Amino acid sequence: MSLVAGIPLATPDAGVGNDAWWVVGLKVLLVFVFLIVLTLFNIWWERRVVARMQHRIGPNVHGPAGLLQSLADGMKLMFKEDLMPKGVDRFVFVAAPVIVSIPAFLTFAVIPFGPTVRIPFTDTYTRLQITDLPVSVLYVMAVASIGIYGIVLGGWSSNSTYSLLGGLRSSAQMISYEVGMGLALVTVFLFAGSMSTSEIVAAQGSNQSINLFGADIPIPGWYAFLLFPSFVIYVISMIGETNRAPFDLPEAEGELVAGFLTEYSSMKYAMFFLAEYINMATVSALATTLFLGGWRAPWPISIWDGANSGYWPVLWFVGKMMCFIFFYIWLRGTLPRLRYDQFMKLGWKILIPVSLGWILLVATVRAVGRETTFSRTTLLVAAGVVLLIAVITMFIPQKPKPEKTTEDDRAKDFDAFAGGYPVPPPLVHTPSRSETDTRSKEGSRG
Repeated sequence: MSLVAGIPLATPDAGVGNDAWWVVGLKVLLVFVFLIVLTLFNIWWERRVVARMQHRIGPNVHGPAGLLQSLADGMKLMFKEDLMPKGVDRFVFVAAPVIVSIPAFLTFAVIPFGPTVRIPFTDTYTRLQITDLPVSVLYVMAVASIGIYGIVLGGWSSNSTYSLLGGLRSSAQMISYEVGMGLALVTVFLFAGSMSTSEIVAAQGSNQSINLFGADIPIPGWYAFLLFPSFVIYVISMIGETNRAPFDLPEAEGELVAGFLTEYSSMKYAMFFLAEYINMATVSALATTLFLGGWRAPWPISIWDGANSGYWPVLWFVGKMMCFIFFYIWLRGTLPRLRYDQFMKLGWKILIPVSLGWILLVATVRAVGRETTFSRTTLLVAAGVVLLIAVITMFIPQKPKPEKTTEDDRAKDFDAFAGGYPVPPPLVHTPSRSETDTRSKEGSRG
């Protein structure tokens, strides 16, 4: 009898990393097929949901309910003419879509889909996870950051100003929100005591309770409840990390034509969007693993004894993922695109300072609970009040400072050609007709 992620098994568990070569190959193939099919489905689902929100029909011709529309679009891109502008760096131009798409697949190597199961038609038992590492979450963050290079190189190698601007904006955006995303995960590490994805899922298996004013209040073991500020920060950061609306500034069709994708076509163009949709699934799977209990069944399904055994956990895991992806689609059909300065201000001036303050509070509460006899309830309530006040103050608009103009500034001569290009003169006060009449009357009297 052994314990795998808190579930007793009747057979010994080989553990992650001890599988036969054909088992590892089978897992890799299944994950690859799952991500491709999920991408085709998500494209169709996004079109249908947004069409319903905008009172349209959406795809309904290719296949039943239009389910084959995504496949038809993929075939169209496959047979489309592959154009390559003059003056591009050919090697980098071709390699950029590959650099973006490969890390999107690699991140799923450490995502646990379920407990130990028996492979059908065999006597082999294996975990529903390709591999696991003591620093699995850091592995995901490191591999995901490699995709930024593909976007930057794609914009730089295109020999286009619009593509270069799109690549620069994208790099600034993704790096900024990777910082907030990483800080949001620190409190998860503090609570779970590990960076292994399977151990973090196991740590969320038991329910928690808080003694508030003498009453024990039960709280689910999911870190989305215990670490709610971290969960909110992560959700905002993952939207900015994947360049999705309302944070789709790297493309910004109204400003940069199509951003770093301006010069791409055919399958190179398709690979960029394949990576975007797989990254949506990646960050959703990571959020499910770290904040929503991973593959464990939600309440009240968890009351059933067999809910967390066999292949049923795969269903719960995919269901939680699809909730996040629906949230992505909902935002795209609801919110307009932010201005670039608003977007960067949200990341650097709000998310990162709040994350640092929240990490300090959580670390203090953990240290007080372990090393002293001080009531953690009082500290939690005080920390919650301080955090609430801090968040409220951030939404108080600042009073605009009046611009001070001196007589010397007004008296300066205006040179329209000072910068090398003619510019219109500054606005000057033009007297109205009544003022002109008054001055003329005063002049005639004098």
